[in-house]
Amino acid sequence: MKRILVTGLTGFAGSHLLEHLLKKENKVYGTYLSDNGLGNLGEKATLRRIDLTEKEEVYSLIEEVKPDLIYHLAAMSSPAKSFQQPTESIFNNVSAELNILEALRQLDLKDTKTLIVSTAEVYGKVSPKDLPIDEETPLNPASPYAVSKVAQDFLGLQYFNSYGLQCVRVRPFNHTGPGQTDAFVVPAFAKKIVEIEKGKRDPVLMVGNLEAKRDFTDVRDMVRAYELILEKGTPGEVYNIGSGKSFKIGDILDSLLKMSDKKIKVEEDQALLRPSDTPELICDYSKMEKITGWKPEIPFEKTLKDTLDYWRNIL
Repeated sequence: MKRILVTGLTGFAGSHLLEHLLKKENKVYGTYLSDNGLGNLGEKATLRRIDLTEKEEVYSLIEEVKPDLIYHLAAMSSPAKSFQQPTESIFNNVSAELNILEALRQLDLKDTKTLIVSTAEVYGKVSPKDLPIDEETPLNPASPYAVSKVAQDFLGLQYFNSYGLQCVRVRPFNHTGPGQTDAFVVPAFAKKIVEIEKGKRDPVLMVGNLEAKRDFTDVRDMVRAYELILEKGTPGEVYNIGSGKSFKIGDILDSLLKMSDKKIKVEEDQALLRPSDTPELICDYSKMEKITGWKPEIPFEKTLKDTLDYWRNIL
C-alpha cells in the first residue's frame, strides 16, 4: 500500500484525483486551506489543514507522512486573478513548492516521487507555425500566474539536478469538468446559463474574448494522466498533457447554449478581457503518450453536459 500525499486535495483536480487513487489500495493524505469543497472527503482520506507557505507546518507534515508519492496540486490557479494579485500569486505558488522540496531534502526522502504540476500557460503567446506545442517550445509567460508556474517548473528541475529529488514535471493544458469553480471559462458559462434557466438572472450572458482557442481535456482524463506519468515518467523530465485539439471559446459557448432550452442573448463585457491573452494553444502530448500509452477518452460534449448538470444540481 502506497502512502500518497496530495496537496490541495479539496480543490477541483484534487477531489477527482482522490476518487481515482482510491480505486487501488492506497493510503491518501491531503492538505487543504479552505473548508470550501471539503464535503465528505475526510471520510476517504486523512486530511490536514495546512498553510503550505509556512515551512515548519510543511516539514512536520512530510516528516509525519513520509510519502511514497506526492501530487503537488495546491496553487493559486487563476491567470485572470493573478493580474489583480500578482504578488500573492507568485509568493504563494513558489513558496509552497519550495517548502515541500526543502522538507524532502532535509529529511533525505530521495525515494519519494513528486509530481510538479506546472501549466501550458508557461508557453504564452506561441506563433501559429510552432503549433502544436511540444516540450521544446520556448517559454513566453503572459501572466503573473504563468511566471509563478515557470518558477515551480524550474524549481522541480533544480532540486532534481542539485539534490537528486525524484521530481517529475507536467505542463497540463486547460482541463475542465464537474466541480470546477466559476473562476474559469467553461463553468462560468455553465453557471450563468443555469442561473438563467432557474430565473435567477436575466437572459443575457456577458462574455470576454470568444475568439481565443484552447486545448481542453476532461479533468477525469487529466488525473488519470497524473497517476500514469508519476508512475512511469522519468525524474527530471517534463511532459505536456492535453487533448491535441483546439476549441474556440465561442464554439464552446454555442454548444452549452444548445444544451439549454432558454433563449439567451450574448454581449461582450470589456471588464472580462485580460491585459494580454494567448490566441491559441494546442498540445503535442506524444512524449506523454509514448511513455504511458495515455490518451484522452471522455468526449468534450460529455464534459460540457456533465458541467452543466453539476451546476443544475447545486443551484
